[in-house]
Amino acid sequence: MREIKKKSVIPVFGVAAVWLLYCALFPLYKTWHFILLACAAAAAYFVLSAVFPGKVEYVEAPEEPARTGDELVDALLGEGEKAVAELRGLRAGIADDSVSGKLDDIIAVTDRIFKDLLDDPSDYKQVKRFSDFYLPTTIKLMSAYERFRKTGAQGGNISGTIEKISGSLDMILESYNRFFDSLFENQALDIETDIRVLETILRDGGLSL
Repeated sequence: MREIKKKSVIPVFGVAAVWLLYCALFPLYKTWHFILLACAAAAAYFVLSAVFPGKVEYVEAPEEPARTGDELVDALLGEGEKAVAELRGLRAGIADDSVSGKLDDIIAVTDRIFKDLLDDPSDYKQVKRFSDFYLPTTIKLMSAYERFRKTGAQGGNISGTIEKISGSLDMILESYNRFFDSLFENQALDIETDIRVLETILRDGGLSL
């Protein structure tokens, strides 16, 4: 939780009231008149501030994004967060349920790809390539889709482009899923090696089935 102190507006209104009353009741054409008024206003402000100090509110502090401590990896994680936010912004304006549903799936797998990078920074080179080539092209296509859709026109070029982009989403989603799966190739090989080692140990110890 984060503490936020909100000052009361009453001291400000009090200063305004002092000015109005003074101007209505006393002369204000000499220097010492202004000095006296300023002192009275300041006194009113400090007294009212003590009596009406305002209030303290507690709000949820924004969660800091998780980082690895590696400058390059963390910069790439930041790029991923920005790209996901951009895709979500584009998705918010899409009324077509079929298109928005596929884009939701693309966003979800993109988010998983960068979460994998957080867990396994050794995937940096692969994810960097994904971030530099796959993501910008997808964002460019969806930006074009949104721009063409907003024209409201039904010309062959516009409707044809919208249909082509819509039709490409299945291919994009499949490619993203394959890429995500490829990130676990090394881990799968390591696990397979561990299993073989364990099987050998159990067999040598006469414990295998």
